[in-house]
Amino acid sequence: MKIISPFLLYVFCSISLMAQPNIQLMEVAANFVRPVDITHAGDARLFIVEQRGQIQIVDEQGERLSEAFLNIENKVGSSAGERGLLGLAFHPNYANNGFFFVNYTRTNGDTRIARFTRMANDPNRADPNSEVILLTIDQPAANHNGGDLQFDADGYLYIGMGDGGSAGDPQNNSQNNNSLLGKLLRIDVDNGNPYAIPADNPFVNDSSTKDEIWATGLRNPWRFSFDRENNDLWIADVGQNNWEEVSYQSGTSEGGENYGWRCKEGFEDFSPNDCASNEVLTEPIHVYQTGGSDGASITGGFVYRGEANPALVGHYIYGDYVSQKIWSISKNDTNEWINQFLLRSGLRISTFGEDHNGEIYVASHFLGKIFQIIGDPISPIEEISSIEYFVTTPNPFQDILTIELITTNPSPIQLNVFNWNGQLIQETTIKGNGMLSQILDLKKHASGLYYVEILQDGQRAVRKVVKQ
Repeated sequence: MKIISPFLLYVFCSISLMAQPNIQLMEVAANFVRPVDITHAGDARLFIVEQRGQIQIVDEQGERLSEAFLNIENKVGSSAGERGLLGLAFHPNYANNGFFFVNYTRTNGDTRIARFTRMANDPNRADPNSEVILLTIDQPAANHNGGDLQFDADGYLYIGMGDGGSAGDPQNNSQNNNSLLGKLLRIDVDNGNPYAIPADNPFVNDSSTKDEIWATGLRNPWRFSFDRENNDLWIADVGQNNWEEVSYQSGTSEGGENYGWRCKEGFEDFSPNDCASNEVLTEPIHVYQTGGSDGASITGGFVYRGEANPALVGHYIYGDYVSQKIWSISKNDTNEWINQFLLRSGLRISTFGEDHNGEIYVASHFLGKIFQIIGDPISPIEEISSIEYFVTTPNPFQDILTIELITTNPSPIQLNVFNWNGQLIQETTIKGNGMLSQILDLKKHASGLYYVEILQDGQRAVRKVVKQ
């Protein structure tokens, strides 16, 4: 048995006392081609956007329909890694008017925002010939197209635009207010031809800035979302060399924020001369290092407002495409933003999505699968008062798992192992006090997530372990 230093015991106990939501990923649909967006139309169906130029439906029973809702592959240029059909948003009055909006790159690479209409005689099919073009925006390079579309609580359509690509925003599009690149746009799709500018857009009286602009200073927002409870806006902006960013805008904002790129990347100067000395920049609420252990390409998500996992309510869920990690951000009792690691997913996370009940989903870009984020089937209870130390090693493990304990209580300890869906697969009893060790042979069990539970005198504690 290895020696446990008092310092490690202190660190372990400090970490274990922090409340943390526990999540699982449950597969709900498969066989998609490079999925990049997940959304709903106000009902129980899920709509899955495929980068190649198709939109598929998972119906109310969880079955993928055989025919695509929309196929515009002939219009979409998806040969480069970041091009394609990238975003989908249903009109708030979709049930009555059948309108939905897409963001795609054309065969020449330019961004197009367009409206389509569902078929009058089939709710699961859209009319591919119903396209009404709202905006076409030149793209100087193949990358940093943004691509997300979202409606806010007021019914305005927001469009996320990257800086035009290459590296380092060589044309300084993000700080050029005569360019729609590197911006968040806000338009009124219920008025005008083909759209109108909301009267309260922040730059409508500024002749030096395009009227569509709601916010500036973005590099490649992948993705952004509104909190359905309060209209707060969350933006995940992919970094250049050093920092991935999460930015926050209150639902009471009047717009006009400058999120800093390329003057700054994260909290650090990148090209500070690109911003005037009196320019007010809105800094991110959280950053992590590009190329470090946390990843290299952020994927934005949603604030959880569902019912299946109460511990997640109010947490902003996001991930990283490269590291495959998932985190949450929420405020603590002193109103500080706290970032918490939730899960290493094992997926190239291309997008998160939200259903009509506020449950959150995640897409695997390469596997072509959709997963729902759910709570752990084994609810964790923090610590047993008489157990000073409880670890599982190694974690991840292959076949053999060692349980190490330090206890001051001689009462027997019940040790249980559960698989990912809560089925008991192994149990044993440990007796004695002081420093104890128990070896578990799990060779015959499949790779995946497991739970180790200990019970003593009516108290319990749980650890999650992963078999490789």
